[in-house]
Amino acid sequence: MQNNERHNRSSTGFIAGILAAMLTTGTITTWWAIHTLSNSTDITPPTPRENPISQPSAKNKQGQVYWLNSRSDRLQLQESPLSISKSLTDEDILETGVKELLSGTETAENYTTIPPNTKLLSLKIDEEGVRINLSSEFTTEGGSASMTGRLAQLLYTASSLDEKGQVWLSVEGEPLKVLGGEGLIVEQPMTRQWFEENFEL
Repeated sequence: MQNNERHNRSSTGFIAGILAAMLTTGTITTWWAIHTLSNSTDITPPTPRENPISQPSAKNKQGQVYWLNSRSDRLQLQESPLSISKSLTDEDILETGVKELLSGTETAENYTTIPPNTKLLSLKIDEEGVRINLSSEFTTEGGSASMTGRLAQLLYTASSLDEKGQVWLSVEGEPLKVLGGEGLIVEQPMTRQWFEENFEL
């Protein structure tokens, strides 16, 4: 009889121990779950990663016309934005800019050294750059400063959509090699970098 009582007490104690362990484990589990949920609202969202590859700057789609001014002791290029429709193609934008330049529109401060009556015979854009064909008036009148100024005006206007772009210049269908009586050498294709390295306004 005593053995049975000891066995029953032992079984009861074992079961109670298991229940206590389950309750303790459950309490710990419940505490962990509540603690985790309560802290989850304090997590800072991850900051979006920046693209490590630098994107090229977008091209200027407005277009510019370049005039000359003499507000200092030397000639300077002065840009003037074009007022054009956004639906125009790059060729249309540049053609509009060059035609405005050749029109000779001037203000009190800005002027041009491009001879009057110079006409744009054609303007095309291909994989090699901008190709411009002008009438013979472009090569007349003026000394070296005038020739340098008009070349700069045309080059910078024609490259206003792409500052690193190449410009090929022809007069009456023939590639221009020398401009003016003083023999201003014209490199084909022309670039802004080439001009800045070889000329000074």
